[in-house]
Amino acid sequence: MPKNMNERPFSVYGRKHIEDGAFQQMEVALKLPITISAALMPDAHQGYGLPIGGVLAADNAVIPYGVGVDIGCRMALSIYDIPVEKLEITKEKFTKAISDSTLFGPGRGFDRSNRSDHAVLENSLFQENKWINSLKDKAWEQLGTSGGGNHFVEFGTITLEKNDDDLNLKKGSYIALLSHSGSRGLGATIANHYTKIAKSVCPLPPEAANLAYLSLDSDEGKEYWKAMQLAGAYASACHEIIHHKISRHISEKPVAQVENHHNFAWKEEHGGKELIVHRKGATPASKDTFGFIPGSMATPGFLVRGKGNTKSLYSAAHGAGRLMSRRKAIKTLSPQSLKDLLQERGITLLGAGMDEAPMAYKNIHNIMEAQKDLVDIVGVFNPRIVKMADAERRRRRKR
Repeated sequence: MPKNMNERPFSVYGRKHIEDGAFQQMEVALKLPITISAALMPDAHQGYGLPIGGVLAADNAVIPYGVGVDIGCRMALSIYDIPVEKLEITKEKFTKAISDSTLFGPGRGFDRSNRSDHAVLENSLFQENKWINSLKDKAWEQLGTSGGGNHFVEFGTITLEKNDDDLNLKKGSYIALLSHSGSRGLGATIANHYTKIAKSVCPLPPEAANLAYLSLDSDEGKEYWKAMQLAGAYASACHEIIHHKISRHISEKPVAQVENHHNFAWKEEHGGKELIVHRKGATPASKDTFGFIPGSMATPGFLVRGKGNTKSLYSAAHGAGRLMSRRKAIKTLSPQSLKDLLQERGITLLGAGMDEAPMAYKNIHNIMEAQKDLVDIVGVFNPRIVKMADAERRRRRKR
């Protein structure tokens, strides 16, 4: 790493929290002929091609692995006007609502008798593209599931320090439902398929191979763009179904909802020109846009409002970011220390592996401090009932 970090030709937030590998990957990405500008968020760490927590603005081209494998992965928050003490008094009801409403683990899906229907399955691309059509039944099977990795569904309490007219919420504490997951097998299959195509039409040196891109003027680029949009809509539909099922289970309707996604590419104007902005593990944070930035299963998450910072390409972190690899977490962290931490903070964990222990993540408070210029904090969420994939189901590593 250069001694003078200010010489780096891209914006960096929270540089002391970011590993060298993420910087090196971004430096490679900046050498692409399509790259216009870039930024690294404070939760950034090394990924495939573009670092997770990396934002890259390109000229009329899209990088499938710059978007990521879990296309359209997102956060969804539902806030309920329920006395917060009920979360403890009727914990069994909230626990059952989560357990009965979705499935966790790579590859898991519903049998035909329990599948959900949604308008996203009628997307015209399923009819127009034979290859996409071949993915439809699997997409239907997994619709409304949560997957593995760092995906979760949890109940907790969210506190607003002041009234918020945009959300139509008064200051105070509320029970809230938070979910994190993406486009499941549909998105992963699309990502890998079009990455192979990109590598064949855009061969790059080994260090940049996973940054292979598709021109949006090409048939392949146009196809991927449509498929990416479909995967994003599918991910949103999964959250919609999960939240609807759980709301019905607890016989409540949310009084406010917020949803935002990452692992996507947007057409946006920057510097007077339309660019393709890739946010791989980065939250959109344009002026006054709501978003949610989670911590971990035992640390706070934050409801935020974007400041529209141009240097960050209107972006912010998408979470705390990993401090250690999954393998290292499993090998070195103590299950008893996790159990003690959860008990201390009054958190019920319904399923997870040691790779998702809070100690495997960066300090979320440091991450939020590093991006004060990017977002304002609207509310603070504290998890209370958390469900993730059981340890035996956590076999596939996310890209």
